[in-house]
Amino acid sequence: MTAYVSPASPDPDLAEPRWLDADEQRAWRAWVYSAQLLTDRLDRELTHATGISHAYYEILVALSEEPERQMRMSELADRCLSSRSRLSHAVSRLEERGWVRRQVCPEDGRGQLAVLTDEGFAALEAAAPVHVESVRTHLFDQLTPEQVEAMRDFGETLLQHLDPSQVRGLD
Repeated sequence: MTAYVSPASPDPDLAEPRWLDADEQRAWRAWVYSAQLLTDRLDRELTHATGISHAYYEILVALSEEPERQMRMSELADRCLSSRSRLSHAVSRLEERGWVRRQVCPEDGRGQLAVLTDEGFAALEAAAPVHVESVRTHLFDQLTPEQVEAMRDFGETLLQHLDPSQVRGLD
């Protein structure tokens, strides 16, 4: 597949886009499509085996990694790359299962905290082996140690550019 080639811009003051060459286009499409397929596969397997979607699993994981297993809703939305309304809806579904509860933030009384319950932590512990086996099977078992190292380097490079605060959280 060749890179998209645009006609010259009619306005000489506008900079010409830096189009992808054929190798870059192939790398980009392979990465995007494989990431989408992997995410879809992880979600389907986790949901089928545990009844927990990957999005809900990520919320439970984020809460489990925090002191006292709680986080401001706004911070949780940011961590999960979710809108506040989408996160609020997800937390409502998790509340119905008894896995998360909301409480008023004691520091300012305005914000809300999402708190992982003991039942939610138990559900996460039960789902984690399914998730990690799926990640191992569909990602790490397909790569050489050198490819894993390159993947780590690639990911950290992009994180450093896109969200440097997340690079520290990988350890």
